[in-house]
Amino acid sequence: MEVPENKRAIESNRQAWNDSAQHHQNSPDWQALLRDVAQADFSCLDATLSGLLDVNGKDVIQLGCNNGRESLSLFALGARSVVGVDQSAAFLEQARALNARSPHHAEFVESDIHHLSASLHNRFDVALITIGVLNWMPDIGEFFRHVAQVLKPGGKLVIYEIHPFLEMLDPAGEDPYRLASSYFRAAPFVQQEPIVYVGKIEQQAAKSYWFVHTLGAIFSGVIGAGLNVAHFREYAHSNREEVYDRYLNREAQMPMCFTLVASKV
Repeated sequence: MEVPENKRAIESNRQAWNDSAQHHQNSPDWQALLRDVAQADFSCLDATLSGLLDVNGKDVIQLGCNNGRESLSLFALGARSVVGVDQSAAFLEQARALNARSPHHAEFVESDIHHLSASLHNRFDVALITIGVLNWMPDIGEFFRHVAQVLKPGGKLVIYEIHPFLEMLDPAGEDPYRLASSYFRAAPFVQQEPIVYVGKIEQQAAKSYWFVHTLGAIFSGVIGAGLNVAHFREYAHSNREEVYDRYLNREAQMPMCFTLVASKV
């Protein structure tokens, strides 16, 4: 499969997320979110991430914030200020709708991570990346170089992401336990239907490109960006799409997600 030029892939992914936004807003989860976010202690963060994050009294940026629900959750952990960044204007409309319901106030910025405003550089104590961000990035090394720019000296990057081992399996395949793809796959997975977390919508959308990055590539990217790795842990649970739940609680259990913390010198 032909690998798209990086700028073209990033732009196509932006359009794909914009094409998908309405489907997320039409889900029952959206109405529940509008109600729940009005509570001062609202948080959708799981115990793994909540236990790892140290944001009390700190300035935090979430890169790839989607509809802002996780960004707004950071206030329940004591964040002093929160900025959410995403390149999808349609999802940021949802983030601002949630922000208007919240007793807290986050700032939401529309930007491709590769073209962040200089006003965001050297500004944050914590940069957060959660599940489903890294794989939209064609060049993981370049991505982390831009991430490092937003941190103050001593600031920390916190990642809670999908384990790349999962990319070798197709949970919807005829045999979901057979290795279906190489761990070292170079070509992205390409989809031209809306991006949804449950099921599949048979409708045309812009092409989305999902890039596979090995743990080695992720570590090399973080280190190459001048960040010092202080924590890494793998977990047997997942908060990816429900179809992946079939891989839970196996006798031969694979890692399904990981956390990584790295600091800026």
